[in-house]
Amino acid sequence: MSDRRQPSMLDALIPIAVLVLLLSSSVILFADDSSYGPNQIALLLAMGVAAIIGLKNGYKWHEIEEGIVHGISLSLGAVLILLSVGALIGTWLLSGTVPMLIYYGLKLLDPSFFYAATCIICAIVAMSIGSSWTTAATVGVALIGVANGMGMSEAVTAGAIVSGAYFGDKISPLSETTNLAPAVAGTELFEHIRYMLWTTIPSFVLAVLLFVIVGLNASGQASLEKIDKMQRLLEANFELSPVLLVPLIVLLTLAIRKVPAFPTVSIGALLGGLWAVWFQPDVVQSLAQQGREGWLASVTVVWTSLFNGVSLETGNSDLNDLLSGGGMSSMLNTIWLIICAMSFGAVVEKTGLLKRVVTVFLQGATTAGGMVTRTMATCLGTNLITADQYMSIVMPGRMYKEEFAKRGLHQLNLSRSLEDGGTLTSPLIPWNTCGAYMHSVLMVSPLEYIFFAFFNLINPVLAIIYAYLGIKILRIPVPSSEPAKA
Repeated sequence: MSDRRQPSMLDALIPIAVLVLLLSSSVILFADDSSYGPNQIALLLAMGVAAIIGLKNGYKWHEIEEGIVHGISLSLGAVLILLSVGALIGTWLLSGTVPMLIYYGLKLLDPSFFYAATCIICAIVAMSIGSSWTTAATVGVALIGVANGMGMSEAVTAGAIVSGAYFGDKISPLSETTNLAPAVAGTELFEHIRYMLWTTIPSFVLAVLLFVIVGLNASGQASLEKIDKMQRLLEANFELSPVLLVPLIVLLTLAIRKVPAFPTVSIGALLGGLWAVWFQPDVVQSLAQQGREGWLASVTVVWTSLFNGVSLETGNSDLNDLLSGGGMSSMLNTIWLIICAMSFGAVVEKTGLLKRVVTVFLQGATTAGGMVTRTMATCLGTNLITADQYMSIVMPGRMYKEEFAKRGLHQLNLSRSLEDGGTLTSPLIPWNTCGAYMHSVLMVSPLEYIFFAFFNLINPVLAIIYAYLGIKILRIPVPSSEPAKA
């Protein structure tokens, strides 16, 4: 007979309190670098505390270890996708696919609709590279400089940059958070993206319209020197042509046809490598090792881009940052974070601690609106307390995964809510790593641009409205052991 004891509320709260304390200390001590090792250690230490409590309550170590192995195994599909995404970024930078998208985006800049154009440009760039941070630190910085030259508002411009960057990041299959949310919730990457579009596209359209309205009252003369310089450098360093968008078209076609994410992204990465050899021979040759020429040099450069990305020299430091990176190795830190997060979640779940906490948090939540609202509130609270967007996805995702199923709600509702409430609110909080980073590169405080980050504000509200009205809420049969909820 089992001698296990049910955990008390104190038992359940201790690991969470330890994790919050360690994560807060991590941000204080390591700032922007907290997600590159310190947070992983915090998760493992908190996992150890949870394991000790489980042992106290009668669980055997081999049972806890089995739970950890099972928890990690659930994320292996996402790990494969992340590795292929890293490879795709590397070859698409090399092939000119990403530079072509950036080039087209910069052409959209129109002084009469500066704020709206800024938002759209950042959206295109972020969707192309899968990173809101890199977008803000490169194109975003350039656009802030343009705003100064035009006499436009820095706060509104920063809000437009953040809105566009996080829209593109949120729906890009190259984004770490876009891969992390479905991994935690147990959904498929492209299904997750398609489901997010129902709240994301209307929110973005509304945001752009608001930027158009705000821009109608703005005045000033354009000084587009920085943007023009970036366009000229792209033209000088790459053979730009619409044919460079073929790898993107192939990837989108496969995704629309519901081909699984791992083979889809892998095909896109390999196609990017072929495009690099055919259409960017000068770029490939410039990266070749000394003494190597011809096909051997091309194979070496493409092979390297798959596992270690590329580092391009364009004559402009901002453009170098924008067009360098990728490779499977660039995803190893995120994979490390996922493994540590899933391990912590597996222990608190296996030992009954997670269920004990969730029971209290979800009292009275019987409808889709109640579940989505509580999930997003938890994401926001986690962003406020732990100051890290990754934790705002992982912790609520682990807490509410089973509860969504018990209430007949598909896990896609959860993965979408994690992004709507976690990813999008992180840059609005000054002490969050995302908010602090945006402040450091744009030189505009989140407290100044928060009311102009229209997309980040509209999307969570619209998602809650959808949930209460039952719009695009995917349902599944309620498990027979549980009573059906309204």
